[in-house]
Amino acid sequence: MIRLKAKGFTLIELMIVVAIIGILAAIAIPRFAQMLEKSREGSTKGNLGSIKSAASIYYGDTQGIWPTTLQSATNYAFSKYLDNISPVKVTGAFVAGAPSPAGSLVSMTTGSGVPSTGNTGWLYDSNYGNVYVNSTVMDSKAIPYSFYGFE
Repeated sequence: MIRLKAKGFTLIELMIVVAIIGILAAIAIPRFAQMLEKSREGSTKGNLGSIKSAASIYYGDTQGIWPTTLQSATNYAFSKYLDNISPVKVTGAFVAGAPSPAGSLVSMTTGSGVPSTGNTGWLYDSNYGNVYVNSTVMDSKAIPYSFYGFE
């Protein structure tokens, strides 16, 4: 009688492979979440640059007058410089328990427009044409979101 050699993997070999895959997944999944938040930070910085550029072009075209508001619905003169204002994309995922600054609200202030709390959306100071992320929550580099555009 000819006996064929059994082919396949032993239970120990399979358990080692599953353990290695589990370790790799435990390392990769948090890194993936961090990369997603960093891409949201980059998108927010890009949107901020677009808003500031549109406000600066408006300022130049109107001989030194900043737009009173950035919302197209209430300021039709500004809408030709920027069709719509993209929302803030960051979520504040790096600070546990902090409120998310994500949102599309554009609020206007007449004084110093620097945010002092973890609010949402954009903040626009019509006196100086400054645009901020309306939040003091820290990003992945421990920089407050309100510093974007000034770093």
